[in-house]
Amino acid sequence: MALNAATRFVKELLSCLGVCTAMLVLAGCASNNYPPAPVSAATTDYRYLIGPLDVVNIIVWRNPELSLSVPVRPDGHISTPLVEDLPAIGRSPKDLARDIEKALSKYTRDPVVTVVVTGFQGAASEQIRIIGEAARPQAIPYRQNMTMLDVMIQVGGLTDFADGNGAVLVRGKEDGKQYRLRLKDLIKRGDISANVEVRPGDVVIIPQGWF
Repeated sequence: MALNAATRFVKELLSCLGVCTAMLVLAGCASNNYPPAPVSAATTDYRYLIGPLDVVNIIVWRNPELSLSVPVRPDGHISTPLVEDLPAIGRSPKDLARDIEKALSKYTRDPVVTVVVTGFQGAASEQIRIIGEAARPQAIPYRQNMTMLDVMIQVGGLTDFADGNGAVLVRGKEDGKQYRLRLKDLIKRGDISANVEVRPGDVVIIPQGWF
């Protein structure tokens, strides 16, 4: 009697596992129903936007005592001589230079300011975020003409458990539209046709494979 009960339990367990496996397979197939990511996605008018923890070099012409290199604080502001609290986050280096000129004009005549970014993190809205089964999931600053291959090199490629061809690209600049990626073909098989350009604000989701 106990043996029959045990047999029924094993059959029910196997049946349940079969259903779960089927559901996982269907879920994996569903994740591949997204359209393939477009090969070209570069924005020719892209301008770098300053983010928290960037380092900016401020040069005030003919005023070396006002020139210095400062980090952008986590709250997105910077402090310089004569300017204690100035928003920098989300500004281009050119825009920030004009802001500093305006602030300094109260103390010095016709200031001419140049801002050079020397340490890059980028604004959060412009970063590329890689989550899931990457060797080193992280957020990285976008740069002009950046491709998925560049992204994968920076995060160290895929883990042994990654479903690279099940990866999804979520494009923030297109209201979260999702695209299919073929990262396994790109990384493991060297298929350059699987390489695509990325855009500021993209999120790459790499799921775990089921074996």
